[in-house]
Amino acid sequence: MPELPEVETTRRGIEPFLSGQTIERIHVRETRLRWPVSLPDHLAGSEVRNVTRRAKYILIETETGALVVHLGMSGSLRVVTPDDAPRPHDHIDIEIKNGPWLRYNDPRRFGSFHFAPHPCSEHWLLKNLGPEPLGNEFSGDYLFATSRRRKVAVKNHIMDGKVVVGVGNIYAAESLFRAGIRPSTPAHKVSRFAYQFLAAAIRDILANAINVGGTTLRDFVGSDGQPGYFKQSLNVYGRQGEGCRICGSPLKLQILGQRSTVYCPACQRFSSWKRPVC
Repeated sequence: MPELPEVETTRRGIEPFLSGQTIERIHVRETRLRWPVSLPDHLAGSEVRNVTRRAKYILIETETGALVVHLGMSGSLRVVTPDDAPRPHDHIDIEIKNGPWLRYNDPRRFGSFHFAPHPCSEHWLLKNLGPEPLGNEFSGDYLFATSRRRKVAVKNHIMDGKVVVGVGNIYAAESLFRAGIRPSTPAHKVSRFAYQFLAAAIRDILANAINVGGTTLRDFVGSDGQPGYFKQSLNVYGRQGEGCRICGSPLKLQILGQRSTVYCPACQRFSSWKRPVC
């Protein structure tokens, strides 16, 4: 699934083509996505005022509300010309007056398109989300405060969208490695000091991933058709059995909350909270 950096990469790619442009119509070839697609007719003729992101949702904002787009497991948005013939799995076109179009492709059909009237933050997909990890509300103190009575693993805690949005499996594993925290540690047992390192690691890793265009995954390509390049920097994700880049110890695989996670048993120890590993 595209994670926050991939979604932000897509948002930055499509924003220059959409902002200030007028939607001529929205052509839906396939309504059977994760939820049935049903969009209001009044979007035709609306001006796109902004293209923003909330968590893993792209918001195409107009004067009456916003299109709320989720890429699902395999979705992508591409800027195309009106003459570009639809390919297999090209389900939705946002046709722009006097400009290139935006086309949604999704082989698995796990993505979604909704319309959220103003205020968009009250839409049922958005209203219960936690703070953005790159925003001012997110900090080590915040993670510490939200974890005090939580016995779930710290990795599950930071992947909970009601706690903080956009920290998916890849970036959670990488952030915990950098902070020197074992993923299975109960969230309420992690110290405030350790959460300071973890919050900083989350911010830094997500920012770096955005800067290089996200993580190359099997199903993700950016809006310009080019994949991201963060994968070359991964320290633990997908590297089980390989040597740790810091100490050389074999990396171990563990299942937490039905998700696989890889960690270094030497660098990510209870006693390693006093300093980050890199």
